Amino acid sequence: MTNNTKIWLNGIMGVVAGDALGCPVQFESREEVARHPVTGMRGYGTFNLPEGSWTDDSSLTLALLESIRRIGTIDPDDIMGNFMKWLYDGEFTPYGESYDIGRGTMQAINRYKRKRNAKKCGGDEEWNNGNGSLMRIMPACLYCSVMERSGTYSDREAIEAIHSVGGLTHAHIRSNIACGLYFFMVKWILTGEDSLQDRMQGGLTQGFAFYESWLADRENLHYYDQLRNLSAFKSLPADKIKSSGYVVDTLEAAVWSLITTDSFDRALLKAVNLGDDTDTVGAIAGGLAGLYYGYDSIPEDWLSAIKRREWIEEMCEIQ
Repeated sequence: MTNNTKIWLNGIMGVVAGDALGCPVQFESREEVARHPVTGMRGYGTFNLPEGSWTDDSSLTLALLESIRRIGTIDPDDIMGNFMKWLYDGEFTPYGESYDIGRGTMQAINRYKRKRNAKKCGGDEEWNNGNGSLMRIMPACLYCSVMERSGTYSDREAIEAIHSVGGLTHAHIRSNIACGLYFFMVKWILTGEDSLQDRMQGGLTQGFAFYESWLADRENLHYYDQLRNLSAFKSLPADKIKSSGYVVDTLEAAVWSLITTDSFDRALLKAVNLGDDTDTVGAIAGGLAGLYYGYDSIPEDWLSAIKRREWIEEMCEIQ
């Protein structure tokens, strides 16, 4: 297995594991989850599905991954073609049927089907700041990180690519910034040598500096100000952390879960036990945790439960 293949396996399986872990308690309040805390993979619950079932987060991540893997680059039209196959034909799903479909994502795919304009299909209104682009952005972050390390991309070119992928469904600049900050954290986790918190801080610091120099209007960047200082952010109690489907809340919840724990399983359990949008907070935290702790840190009983595990792992074989 090449180093690049390990990177893809670590990140993608981290996303899927977090998604599957949170699936059974999605939409439950923090208080409801606390009455029966998540301690490992389990089944049924919200969608009445067997343990190891994953949702739209992983489906769209895998649809993006398949496009990048097959054609070797980021092609918005090809990606949207895969998203249509997911929505209408049930491809990239555990059971041949799409479910747990976000409104903004569905509208964007339907808009693309009608007009075939990948640059204009994503919603850019204030209400289009759900976490539907952030939840699936990992393959684009990994691709851009590899391209930067090869000298092919600059930070600006990487962020333009990240925004183009995120904007396919959620084109508001606030959602784009979340995806961009996630990219910088991915990049620093892959190249850093310090603790997870230090690497994430390095990525966020570089990300904020990039956007401050690139954006003419920084109003939407300020929504993420709590992430500027992770040492201070880490000290916040859980009741100050929101885990809703709003993209800012989701990114904060994932980051907080990672910097207040010291292992893959503890990070993901903390993320999903926050309640609310559990599958997505789990997926976003899981991607970064997978990159830092590695595939081998994912509990084997979690991995063995994941539906279509072998197929997913084969998809990660990218040189």
